[in-house]
Formats: sequence, structure tokens, C-alpha cells
Amino acid sequence: MNIKFESKNLIFEKLSTKHLSDKYVQWLNDPEVNKFLETGNDYTLEKLKFFLLDQEKKDILFWAIIFKENNEHIGNIKIDPIEDKVGVYGILMGNKDYWGKGLAYEASIAIIGFCFSKIKLKKIKLGVYEDHIGAIKLYKKIGFKIYNLIKKKDSKRPIKSVLMEINNDSK
Repeated sequence: MNIKFESKNLIFEKLSTKHLSDKYVQWLNDPEVNKFLETGNDYTLEKLKFFLLDQEKKDILFWAIIFKENNEHIGNIKIDPIEDKVGVYGILMGNKDYWGKGLAYEASIAIIGFCFSKIKLKKIKLGVYEDHIGAIKLYKKIGFKIYNLIKKKDSKRPIKSVLMEINNDSK
């Protein structure tokens, strides 16, 4: 879906090869940025280009997060997959210059609100490493509730994942 919209400080546009850059590759290879991701550490421009081309072919909700003031790509956010009106949430705030400014919260509220009001999702779920305290705090602030803990076996890190969900109360 090629849906573009804005929040107070951010623009959300379909993630595509337009967003291919050395900075994006640097995020994915930065140990501080990818510490809590299942991927990362071995990206090249070519590998990222292949990933972006693959995403362009899919009819999914996957946006680049653009900071309005300078039109800079600072991260990505997605709701994918979606099955039976239940979506799976993921966010990457890749540009560390924008960390701690409330932009992950703003992006999350905008995307979740959009998915509940326009796409009519019933529920959004996510998984997060139990030691990613900042993310869990953010998700709770947004309204996500913990519904399970699971031990990740195939992960690059042997740790528990916290499974969280938020329901669309306006359905």
C-alpha cells in the first residue's frame, strides 16, 4: 500500500529504494542501533538495495520515517504481517541523533491510530527482548499490554521475548 501521511514532526512514506543510503547501511551495522534487532551487522549498499527492492514488490504497510524539518530519513515503521485484522508492529529509529526526542512515540501513535481508524485492525502485536527496557516502557506508554514471555531459541541472543498487544477499542 502506498499510503503517505504526516504527524506533527514526521512524514510517513512507503519505504523504497528512494531511501537507500550509506547512512541507512550505517544504522544497520551500528551495534548500538541493531542491538535489539534480529538482523544487522553485515549490511552493504547492495544487500540493502536487494531488501528494499523486495519490500517495494509487497503490498504491505512499511513506511520510512522522515523528519519534516530537514526531510531526513531517520527510521522505519511497519505493521506486517496482517492476518484476520491483527497486525504485527515493528519500528527502527536508526538515526541516533533523533533518539530521546519522543519521535518513536509520535511515530507509533500515528501509525497505530492510522491502522485502527483507516485499516480497521482489531489488534496490533509485537515482540521485544526483555532487556530492551526503553522499548518496553515506550510500548506500555502507548497502551500495549504484556500477554506472554517466550524463550527465543533461533535468535542471535539467547533471551526471552516479551509479547505485547494493543486492542482497537473503537471497533
